[in-house]
Amino acid sequence: MNVFRGVPAVHTLLEHPSVAPYESLVGRDALRAAVSAELDRVRLRRADEPPELVAQHVAERLEALAARSLRSVINATGTLLHTNLGRAPLAHEAFAAARAVSEGYSNLEYDLLAGERGSRYERASAILCDLTGAQDAVVVNNCAAAVLLIVDTFARGGEVIVARNQLVEIGGGFRLPDVLARSGARLVEVGSTNKVYVRDVEAALSPRTALLMRSHRSNFTIEGFVHDVGGGELAQLGARVGVPVVEDLGSGALVDLREYGLPHERTVQEAIRDGVGLVAFSGDKLLGGPQAGIIVGSRALVARLRSNPLVRALRVDKVTLALLAQTLHLHRSAQTRTAIPFYRMLAATTDELRERARSYLLAHPGASAVACESTVGGGTLPHARVPSIAVALATPFPDALAEALRRERVPIVARVTDGAVLLDLRTIAPSEDHLVVAAIARLDA
Repeated sequence: MNVFRGVPAVHTLLEHPSVAPYESLVGRDALRAAVSAELDRVRLRRADEPPELVAQHVAERLEALAARSLRSVINATGTLLHTNLGRAPLAHEAFAAARAVSEGYSNLEYDLLAGERGSRYERASAILCDLTGAQDAVVVNNCAAAVLLIVDTFARGGEVIVARNQLVEIGGGFRLPDVLARSGARLVEVGSTNKVYVRDVEAALSPRTALLMRSHRSNFTIEGFVHDVGGGELAQLGARVGVPVVEDLGSGALVDLREYGLPHERTVQEAIRDGVGLVAFSGDKLLGGPQAGIIVGSRALVARLRSNPLVRALRVDKVTLALLAQTLHLHRSAQTRTAIPFYRMLAATTDELRERARSYLLAHPGASAVACESTVGGGTLPHARVPSIAVALATPFPDALAEALRRERVPIVARVTDGAVLLDLRTIAPSEDHLVVAAIARLDA
């Protein structure tokens, strides 16, 4: 008796409806490997399994493989700038601009009027200066690289004075003191954990002082009996003693967030008006663009940055520059800014979210719409909350349901609160509603 006569053929499994769609996610070779591995398992067990069951097992193998690849997910967590989910989603207009310069050649480093080599940073720099009031700008691959470039340029072998309460650790365990040490600078801490005065900075000045630095507090706040040195105070001291002042703003706000019901976050424009020589900030947080480290400031100081050979190692490509430039264009007015997904999410009213929830409740009578709170994320405004509406899925096994949602073809990342799975509609794009509704239907079946 042939115990293998029920084993399906390779081509049958490759074309099976539950297997074939994975080719676009993992590739043809991985698809064949998964089929071969599963058939080997069947033969090893000398089993006579039905084709549907074998295909299901192949699909499970492929799903596990796809989960390890970079792919699109639906953010239902309510965290707008979710670091683990890629931070700021990008505007369609930014993608269109990037595609336009990527499908063929572009004038990345070519001056079309002069007919000769040009600067890759000129266009983005012009928009940045227009928006922030700075004299010049340069762009590198992230904000940590921006700080590294500044310290390497101005403080290698010298001292950098930083308030003790600003020696932050950012994501992944990277700490500001480590970045300073890597650049060859010596850190000089001043003040106490809760109080720092300009006199503390002045007392720490020495012939070796190369930079005075302010740093954004990422993911935490200090409240109560506190005092900080203002940007204007530090800039005045720097001008008086001839030492450059740099501020790492981190999140990169170009707009007063009070317009969106959030606490005020110091803006790049405010730092420039205070007289800070160089301001570093991220492109993929409150700016709502691609990952980038942006430095704006005085023409003379930026010129020194541009002359550092490290700029070439840290520079960004044409795609990032196109994404960034178009995102910056969208910041020119409150109307165009809503095309940036982060600001569109912020601007959505709870009435609009509750109306969207109706389609979920009509499709799933067991679901309910509940008031909740979204968070900004990305190391920004750690205590700020935004009123929101979530679709709550009550279940005895919320963790299992959340895992099942993450295993969807387009994974849905939700949060579990008080024994229910919450799908926060503020971070789910309206265009994704039908995908989430359909996913819940499949899990209900």
